[in-house]
Amino acid sequence: MHVYILFAHPSRKSFSREVLEAFTEGLSEAGHTYEVGDLYRMNFRSELSQEEYLREISQEAGSPLPEDVMEEHERIGRADALAFIYPLWWSDCPAKLKGWFDRVWTYGYAYFYEDGERGTRIDIEKAVVLCSAGHTEEDLEGTGIAESMRSVMLGDRLLGVGVKNVTMEILGGMVPGDDSCREINLMRARRAGRNL
Repeated sequence: MHVYILFAHPSRKSFSREVLEAFTEGLSEAGHTYEVGDLYRMNFRSELSQEEYLREISQEAGSPLPEDVMEEHERIGRADALAFIYPLWWSDCPAKLKGWFDRVWTYGYAYFYEDGERGTRIDIEKAVVLCSAGHTEEDLEGTGIAESMRSVMLGDRLLGVGVKNVTMEILGGMVPGDDSCREINLMRARRAGRNL
């Protein structure tokens, strides 16, 4: 299986980067191949241009797309599965990754309407989301944030465009200066790679 990994963290020394390393080790152990789209290192533009916005609201699938968006479509096209690795910031993913969805899930690709039916050109069997968080998973469940995360990331952004099977691992308790959850979270990330 070939996996396209979307990684969104600005620091080269972060727990999210350790999660990426553990996850890719697990993928390699299972014999999978992968490609990493490091959105910050790619300097991926997260804001829609006016032209992109007008293309989306006009719903003209044949209108030209920016080159970087077409490159992302090609990477997804080579993949059997997707993975998303990022920290939880204000109950969601970093703006860089949110902008990736805004720009890459284009009309005519991620969604279109034909004969009154909604369709998609995305043909991905599996996706896994690995999200590190300062709050524990129990805290996020108790406040309803975890359910909101699953609803938006899994329900809308992935299942909503045709990804068939999705899972989310919330790697919580990652408070700066407290490493008590580090190893168990890295084991979970590695296992997610092995079991994909």
